[in-house]
Amino acid sequence: MTRVAELEALAEEQQFLDRPVSTWRTAWIRLRRRKTGIAGMIIIGFWVTVALFAPVLAPYDPNEVLLGVEDVRRRDPPCIHLLGCDPSKPQHILGVDGNARDEFSRIVYGARVSLTIGVTTVTIAIVVGAALGAISGYWGRWIDNIIMRIMDVVLGFPALLLAIAIVAVLGRGLRQALLAIAIVSIPQYARVMRASVLQIKELDFVAASEALGASKARILLTRIVPNALTPLVVLGTLGIASAILEAAGLSFLGLGAQPPTPEWGTMLGEERNQIFSAPHLVFFPGLAIMLTVLGFNLLGDGLRDALDPRLNE
Repeated sequence: MTRVAELEALAEEQQFLDRPVSTWRTAWIRLRRRKTGIAGMIIIGFWVTVALFAPVLAPYDPNEVLLGVEDVRRRDPPCIHLLGCDPSKPQHILGVDGNARDEFSRIVYGARVSLTIGVTTVTIAIVVGAALGAISGYWGRWIDNIIMRIMDVVLGFPALLLAIAIVAVLGRGLRQALLAIAIVSIPQYARVMRASVLQIKELDFVAASEALGASKARILLTRIVPNALTPLVVLGTLGIASAILEAAGLSFLGLGAQPPTPEWGTMLGEERNQIFSAPHLVFFPGLAIMLTVLGFNLLGDGLRDALDPRLNE
């Protein structure tokens, strides 16, 4: 791009920012200028694409046992014909696991499970936590004390240990793990929402609505909550990464997704004793978890910079 074209692009962007636009459109313009946010979106976009097109990308059913179907052995290493693997052997680009299933297919389908866990748990936690925080911050007094003391009790326990305790009561399984992670995540969203509501309810436009006779419920739902959601967007993006890690941890311990579900934490747990004899079965699921968490963390940092006016140029 020539210097003239760059100047024209900057001028066009400045004219756009000078116009009265919504907070979210302005944040999108600022986010595009941050490399960390763009990198996070690229990584997340990659995994979302993998999850959506898993039936097309995966060469095998994730639970198909290949013994007797192909000439494979349990825990065969990766075999890629273009890289010199014996052409007479079937191609498995990430190898074969301990049950003679294609590792690549299981990781591809595992993206569906992990992303579903992350998005679902955070959605539940945000809806419940935001409702509790909004009620607590706007009405205050004894309602605020009761809700916040309950949140303090929950926050007093380490998140993973509390999730393990909840799963122990509800029983093992993916749904139970999802619910447990959502429960332990509620307090942080409630406290952030409460802080935002306490700040916003003192502004002039809220006082004007009260003077015009609007009900408290209407003011809260139409005036305060929409303006208090910005911090939750950033926290929720980072929370998806935490939820994926916690779900993988529960599955690793045998409390989350149960075999043969192709979940990355379960795959790690099944092959954890083979880290020296078949390291590819531990490395690739761990790499998938790391990249996914990294993507959401980078996007969360980019959103924080884009949505916080104090951090903008």
